[in-house]
Amino acid sequence: MLMPWLLSGLGLVILLFAGDALVKGAVNLSLRLGVPALIVSLTIVAFGTSAPELLISVKAILDNAPGLALGNVVGSNTANILMVLGIPALLATMHTSECSTRKTYNQMIAASLLFIALAFRGVFDWISGLILLSGLAYMLYDAFGDAKDHRRACRSGEVEEEEEEEPEGADPDMAGWQIALFLILGLIGLPLGASLLVDNATLIAQTYGVSDTVIGLTLVAVGTSLPELATTVMAALRRQADVALGNVIGSNMFNLLAIIGIASLVGPISVDEAFLRIDLWVMLGASLLLIPFVYLGRDITRLWGVALSALYGLYLLIILI
Repeated sequence: MLMPWLLSGLGLVILLFAGDALVKGAVNLSLRLGVPALIVSLTIVAFGTSAPELLISVKAILDNAPGLALGNVVGSNTANILMVLGIPALLATMHTSECSTRKTYNQMIAASLLFIALAFRGVFDWISGLILLSGLAYMLYDAFGDAKDHRRACRSGEVEEEEEEEPEGADPDMAGWQIALFLILGLIGLPLGASLLVDNATLIAQTYGVSDTVIGLTLVAVGTSLPELATTVMAALRRQADVALGNVIGSNMFNLLAIIGIASLVGPISVDEAFLRIDLWVMLGASLLLIPFVYLGRDITRLWGVALSALYGLYLLIILI
């Protein structure tokens, strides 16, 4: 019974590295072709970093394991707040009182409420998919508009000019063959990793008599949240709380709107009763826990880190027993 666990871990590692390779290749190809860095950051990087979750969800639907697909998204969103913000806060206080994330936070709550409302239809079908993708299109349009307004204000001298940051994975000196290699590795590695992880996670679920939903909420969700955890730990240690909080909020919005939005166009995703009773409300409750940091100017201290981490441990314990 050890082999399925090892192969699941291998699939996860391949997914993480392949997703990173695809982002690097796509970003540098786009910049080489003259696509503005702003567009690359809002689209290619965002979609690229969500590619592992997307491939897992699509593969799960094709393998008739919809619970794993939905569990991956709902579990990842819960883990992103309780674990991804909780563990770094144990290492260093995150000064979120200095951040301005109200607008994106409101969009995340709106996306969560829309997602829950659609879940009560009992299935995420192509209609739900189009609604979620419409929400994603609005979010991207709004973010692009804000970025253009800020750049226009910089040029007019209304605010201090800022040096434009290169998008994640950008390397102006990357050779053409390296770009091609990253793209090939990403395009081959993502479906391979997704296949290994989904097939073996399903086998583990069957062996231990638990549902694919529980595996999605735990093993797969925690695994796909590891990149966000690594990013947030580094941001906390560098006192970049805006990066940490923005990373979590943005990731959660993309999970809800893009991952399930696209996956539901591949095939219908039935919603288990357990989601409607517990897991969706835990996800929403975890999201509402950010109110003190977003609206009340509180920092995420070590005490908050203990509380968030403990809540996540309790949640895992409840769904596993």
